[in-house]
Amino acid sequence: MRFENELAVAFNSCGSFHTFEKYAELLSPQLIQQGFEQAGVATIRKRRLPLETVLWSIIGMSLYRQKSVWDIATQMDIMLPDKKPLVAPSALVQARQRLGEDAVREVFRVMAKHSYESNQFETWAGLNLLAVDGVVWRTADTQENHEVFETQSNQHRENTYPQIRMVCHMEITSHQLINSAFSGYRTNEMKLAEELVSTTPNNSLTLFDKGYYSLGLLNRWHQAGEQRHWMIPAKKDLQYEVLRSFSKQDQHIRLTSTPQARKKFTDLPEYVEARLVTKTIKGKTYRMLSSMVDPMRFPGDEMVELYRYRWEIELGYREMKQSLLNSEYTLRSKRPDMIRQELWGVLLCYNLIRQGMTAAAGKLGGVLPNQLSFTSCSMAITHFFVTVSLSSPGNIPKAYNALLTKMSFFLLPERREDRSYPRWVKPKPKKYPTKKKNASQLN
Repeated sequence: MRFENELAVAFNSCGSFHTFEKYAELLSPQLIQQGFEQAGVATIRKRRLPLETVLWSIIGMSLYRQKSVWDIATQMDIMLPDKKPLVAPSALVQARQRLGEDAVREVFRVMAKHSYESNQFETWAGLNLLAVDGVVWRTADTQENHEVFETQSNQHRENTYPQIRMVCHMEITSHQLINSAFSGYRTNEMKLAEELVSTTPNNSLTLFDKGYYSLGLLNRWHQAGEQRHWMIPAKKDLQYEVLRSFSKQDQHIRLTSTPQARKKFTDLPEYVEARLVTKTIKGKTYRMLSSMVDPMRFPGDEMVELYRYRWEIELGYREMKQSLLNSEYTLRSKRPDMIRQELWGVLLCYNLIRQGMTAAAGKLGGVLPNQLSFTSCSMAITHFFVTVSLSSPGNIPKAYNALLTKMSFFLLPERREDRSYPRWVKPKPKKYPTKKKNASQLN
């Protein structure tokens, strides 16, 4: 009888700590509250299912991709402070609708800004290295989603699934996201990139894909703050005037903007000065266009070599889609507003993992966060969510430090510089085997 009483007391005590406050080491409640206030959804009166708990359930939708909403609530230890502690699936759905997409978006942006400002990243010539690129997400095949997000189409037919076009701004040494913008599939990526100008950090260099060439966008990117530089591959038919030649491969040039561009970007002058650097690597010539016109501070040879790190953002997208979402490319929500909310939750969850990896890499010294295995670290954080419910609040900081130590063991081997993956067209699989003998040989 004594054992049963002690077990009952332990169970009741454990249940009293089942709150989202256990995850404060990963995401501060103050940042959550700040994001809620910016979105205008902060509530004063207490609810049986607090909005902070709903936010963690949305994050859990990315961590536990194979589980249902009710299973996620159980896995994340989301319980109600009442006589009926279990959460019904309908209650979570209603709570998600009450929370809305703006709250999750603002929490993501507040957390991303705080994490970027509170960490020291690897720099080049005093500039933090960033990258911008686009990605496409697939949504459920419903009529409403077709009308809101649209689909990919050609002259013959339309794609089955509606899609969302997204552009992200990423710190490439840690893969932490700074900001993101997304809309329907047929929205131009450069239009989405314009929404990222205001949140671009000072003293940074942003690497663009060649498809983002727009003098209006690049000039605004550079002029919106202090030392906000950009670099992009130069087009083959680029028209320019040479102002000064530092060498045969390094020139200070002037670009002329078109009247159409100046009409669209009212802050775009008639002429924009830039730097054109050329370098031959393994027999192939590369030309890079950049706003870094000072040859003393920014060596031309290093600038061209630096651009290969733009591929880090592509690796980040692979981590989101394949590792985090388990290669299930169709988002699980059905309504457009809930799809956008889920997508902000995916970005928030990804940043939380990357923030932990940045802290773990700091324990090693001389190791960049992108040198740790994202798959292994995400599994460790998922296990942390499972086991933290069994810990008392006083032991949570110790458990979090143990988590960081564990993630520091997942160091990836050095990348091979001589890897080559040439593109080719794979033959379409045939339904029937190929006949290798003619009719005369069969007789």
